[in-house]
Amino acid sequence: MKRYVSGLIGIAAVVAAAPSLAAAVSPADYVAKAGASDLYEKTSSQAVLQSTKDPAIRDFANMMITDHSKSTDMVKAAATKSGLTPKPPVLEPKQKAMIDALKAAGGTARDRLYVTQQKQAHQQALALHKSYSAAGTAAALKATAGQIVPVVQHHISMLNNIK
Repeated sequence: MKRYVSGLIGIAAVVAAAPSLAAAVSPADYVAKAGASDLYEKTSSQAVLQSTKDPAIRDFANMMITDHSKSTDMVKAAATKSGLTPKPPVLEPKQKAMIDALKAAGGTARDRLYVTQQKQAHQQALALHKSYSAAGTAAALKATAGQIVPVVQHHISMLNNIK
């Protein structure tokens, strides 16, 4: 029982710290992370489009390219409005490794890996945008993050209906 209670206390401490962790993301860090997320989505989708025969994956990948290009533009505009000069997006090392794995796979294995990676990437993107929309410090970026949240949630719903 003590172990259970101390575990709950530990979980409560992490949950209580979550808002302060979100607040610790600077506007520049948010812009960089959002840009990297969008770049990953577009790059991975372009890779899967080279080989997929699955119409649902093809439609989803095309939507990713369109929607994540739009969110990149939205974040760039909000960053500029917030007095930042956004740098071109760069993949984080984990994202680069995911792209490399996707390119190394072929056929239906690539399709399955793409869906798996998309689910993971979208959960991370959702957490980023939700936390910044709740606790961000740059008003224009905070509002933009809030606008992106429902789009990412829609993508997650669509992913859950693929295979």
